[in-house]
Amino acid sequence: MEYEKEPGKKPYRSTFNNAIWSLREMIKDAPVTLFLMVLEVPLAVFLAWSEVRMPALVVGEVTNGAVLEHAALTVGLFLLAVLLAALLRDTCGAVMNVLLQRYRYTQGVRIDRKALDCFYQTFEKKETRDLHGRAELASWMMNGRQPLSDVPRHSLALLENIMCYALFGAVISFVTPWLVVFLTLAPAVNIFCARAYRAWEYSTRAQRADNERRLDYIISRPADYAAWKDIRIYGMAGWFKEIFGELLRTDIMWSKRMTFRQFLSHLADLAVILLRDGAAYAVLIFQAVRGMVTAEEFVLYFGAVSAFAGFVGNIVNEWNAIGNASLYICDFREFLDLPDMQPEGTKTMEDRPDGAPEIVFDHVSFRYAGAEQDTIHDLSVAIRAGEKIALVGMNGAGKTTLVKLLTGLYAPTSGQIRIDGVPAGDFRREEYYKLFAPVFQDVRLGPFSIAETVTGMPKGGGDEAKADACLRRAGLGEKIDALPKGIHTMMDKLLDPDGTDLSGGEKQKLMLARALYKDAPVLVLDEPTAALDPIAENEIYQQYGAMTAGKTSVFISHRLASTRFCDRIFFLENGRIAEQGTHAELIELGGAYSRLYEIQSCWYREDYKGGETE
Repeated sequence: MEYEKEPGKKPYRSTFNNAIWSLREMIKDAPVTLFLMVLEVPLAVFLAWSEVRMPALVVGEVTNGAVLEHAALTVGLFLLAVLLAALLRDTCGAVMNVLLQRYRYTQGVRIDRKALDCFYQTFEKKETRDLHGRAELASWMMNGRQPLSDVPRHSLALLENIMCYALFGAVISFVTPWLVVFLTLAPAVNIFCARAYRAWEYSTRAQRADNERRLDYIISRPADYAAWKDIRIYGMAGWFKEIFGELLRTDIMWSKRMTFRQFLSHLADLAVILLRDGAAYAVLIFQAVRGMVTAEEFVLYFGAVSAFAGFVGNIVNEWNAIGNASLYICDFREFLDLPDMQPEGTKTMEDRPDGAPEIVFDHVSFRYAGAEQDTIHDLSVAIRAGEKIALVGMNGAGKTTLVKLLTGLYAPTSGQIRIDGVPAGDFRREEYYKLFAPVFQDVRLGPFSIAETVTGMPKGGGDEAKADACLRRAGLGEKIDALPKGIHTMMDKLLDPDGTDLSGGEKQKLMLARALYKDAPVLVLDEPTAALDPIAENEIYQQYGAMTAGKTSVFISHRLASTRFCDRIFFLENGRIAEQGTHAELIELGGAYSRLYEIQSCWYREDYKGGETE
């Protein structure tokens, strides 16, 4: 499914639709904020009117010969009303800005929840991740703008300016109705220029976002503590600088294009302002010279004409601002509306027997999007309850893909996976995930304590005694004992000076401890000893029987000697199980497994001589 729009393709939703959606969301999640926005409208209209009425009022009091006391009282009461209105407006604005922070956070959480709930296979696609990145921009504050809250604000600002337009237009019509028509139609060119710019900006957003994402990566990577060693030892600083320069030049190029197009639009605005205001003031001055208006009326009309032109421009600007924010909301809503591409089942773990499950692959095939051939092809095999299975094979044989299919991260292109006779798709996804305790090859740690990482819960939320026991079973007992804070030590020295940095092998042991803590019916180990030294690896193998007791287990390894303890070994080749059996059976078979084992084992034999053995 293609989520990224091609240049020129229509937005996901119309501006009007997004405006209604935004107002509805704010009514639901921030009603007080919306009320304050609405309250600001009449206050702003009154204050705008007071700016032109006050000078005319003063001139009228003076020229009409009013006594000082009357003039002072009239002007004073008017000023008091203006002061109270301004105070109330500023108070509403201050409170509203605080409440908007909460609303923005709430909307940002929606994006995060969708990303976390999104089917892994869907989110793994580049077009989905690109759309996610663009959707996040709708909830971010950028140059004082935040699209999700800007649409309601600009919509009400549009209403405010329309009300002022009607009020001031009624005043100007006393000069001549044609002046209202002229001042209204003159900015039409601005609308077309702004629309053209907005269309160009939207059509190029995918290219700009892609370059910005690459630039952000290059900027953040050298700041990654884990990458510092490689950058220094391999002299990558210059390389990063060169890539940064290229991406920065592209970013500057886009900025220049945007600035130049904005400049052209502003030139059109300037030309319209000179023509519009010049003609309006000429008419007003002509009537004043001819004595057709009084001094008070002249001041009132002069101020009204000046303000009216601003309201017409503001109406155009607010409409354009709504349209611009609407484009961000299109990405936001499109991401939230992404189909899951995997129907949710209804069954829970209570619908299956307790203990280790039987797993059946029934003619399962899987092909990555855009690939010309299957990664897993027509695979049929049954894994008995409590059986220990090893998956081996060359790189690209499909081992990790098979594990992702098993754990529910991918859905088969065809065929079916059954758990105790129940199709995997019939389970609720979060329930299905409870079946598995995987240890993947790539380890990613967050800025949490060791205990929080193992339990997956904040401090005090998990069974810390059980977590400590699992850490020791995984071989981290000595490490924990050496830390002043024990299992409560943070795993990030940049955030916590008392934190610790774990080695690659220690991280894999930590992930193994997390899997043991989960105590799921199926244990999946994807190269769990790749970063371990031979002694630590041997300790893991010796404990493997105890770790997998009463469980179905799947073990992936490139080291064929480590698969001896498994009940069966599946040798994968081109997405198929080419051979299966015990280690001894496959050696005796003399096939691909045996040849690969001979290649690996020859390095440890004393009679090995540079490719030949005696």
